[in-house]
Amino acid sequence: MNSKEMHITSSVLTGKTECFSYFLDAYGQQIFNLIVRMTGSPEDAEELTQDSFMKAFEHLSSFNGNSSFSTWLYRIAYNTKLSALRKKRKEEQTFDERVWNTISDTEAEQAMDADDEKQILLLKKALEKLTADEQALVTLFYEEEKTVADICYILHLTESNVKVKLHRIRKKLYLLMKQEDQL
Repeated sequence: MNSKEMHITSSVLTGKTECFSYFLDAYGQQIFNLIVRMTGSPEDAEELTQDSFMKAFEHLSSFNGNSSFSTWLYRIAYNTKLSALRKKRKEEQTFDERVWNTISDTEAEQAMDADDEKQILLLKKALEKLTADEQALVTLFYEEEKTVADICYILHLTESNVKVKLHRIRKKLYLLMKQEDQL
């Protein structure tokens, strides 16, 4: 944790609660972007973002500085979204394990690296079909450019689990893009 954030945290804990607005300004949009990606709904994301910051404020004294403040905050946001998700289960698209093995890594990577408009549209539609957990992984890794170590902390996963999930998500996206292209 940087010294500025440590000082702000200390100030908030000693009663200068208005200092917490620094964290809202610094991380509010990033947390919102993560949650909107997971929910697909800006309205739900706005509410869950507020809930996340309220939880962070209420539990600020439990922040121990073992990670960056933003990583701690992402973890709270992710857990807040998971709690909400338990209330609203969304249909999950699954694929047989044998299907993963038929797709080469190169094939999946090439499909997602294409720059033509059709491929980009197919990728956007495929991303919408991912589960909330998968969308969180994609958002954290590719959009927020979080490290695998940070993602492990945020999502309560092991490093190998994160890597395997990212690998499978790429293949799943490829399959979803193929399905969408055949419609």
